[in-house]
Amino acid sequence: MKKVAFIFPGQGSQTIGMGKDFFENSDIAKEMISKANARLGIDFENLLFEENENLGKTEFTQPAILLVSSIANAIFKEKCDIKPEFVLGHSLGEFSALVAAGAIDYLDAIELVHKRGLFMTDACSGGGAGMMALVGIDDETVEKVCEQQRELGKKVWPANYNMDGQLVLAGLKADLESLVDVFKEAGAKRAIVLDMSVASHCELLTSAVENLKPYLQEFLKDEFLAVISNVSTNAYKTKDEAIELLSAQLTSPVKYKQSILAHENEVDLFIEFGNGIVLKGLNRKITKVPTVNVSDMKTLESVIGELND
Repeated sequence: MKKVAFIFPGQGSQTIGMGKDFFENSDIAKEMISKANARLGIDFENLLFEENENLGKTEFTQPAILLVSSIANAIFKEKCDIKPEFVLGHSLGEFSALVAAGAIDYLDAIELVHKRGLFMTDACSGGGAGMMALVGIDDETVEKVCEQQRELGKKVWPANYNMDGQLVLAGLKADLESLVDVFKEAGAKRAIVLDMSVASHCELLTSAVENLKPYLQEFLKDEFLAVISNVSTNAYKTKDEAIELLSAQLTSPVKYKQSILAHENEVDLFIEFGNGIVLKGLNRKITKVPTVNVSDMKTLESVIGELND
């Protein structure tokens, strides 16, 4: 049997209609969505399947993505009894990974990330927060420019290390906008200020950390399967480690690329659970280890067939 890792996408992977095929073809999906509706008082069928403005709001985006990823993983586990070597998520996806690892019940996780989204929004409210995507520039140059600009009073930090030549910054939107030409002069092929009002994984979220900790303390279990930390790129398996690392994750960059490279030799296959193929696309540029995705019933059966070959 192949050695596999389960991986889970974060914000940016959401689309209207995600999870609908699972919902229409699986009693597990119907039950999980019904319980999520009751837990949060959110109509997830409307949020996921109908045109609406809420899916783009952080406090709704996070539970929606986690729910769909958890449904995909739960249906897979019912049909295929394979234990991952480790689980890994991109940003928000680390919480979906915790569900898969047995560290937290999915309903507790949905409430947790809903709160997390609210805390992130509150921390950035009125502050003009934003994010910027950079393409075609190396990490070291970006880090150097950010450090130089912070010394000049700008609030800009590396936030997501996605793959070589693709990095996302977080900070004050006005500061990011003022640096578009600076990054292009430094070698970036593209510097795009994103349509976001939250600055993830930077010091602007410091106030959210203490707000989140009590929920981590309440909901997390004592021990679980190995989860790879976005912050350290190392595996953790205990509640105390999780509280420390998930708190730090709010204000620290997501080391996705580094995490994949650190653990690629431990597995033969990455399986992405949730909407789309965001991580599959990144992994093509990071590692030679193949990635498959489970985003609907068709891809589910395909992946199970590949594992049984």
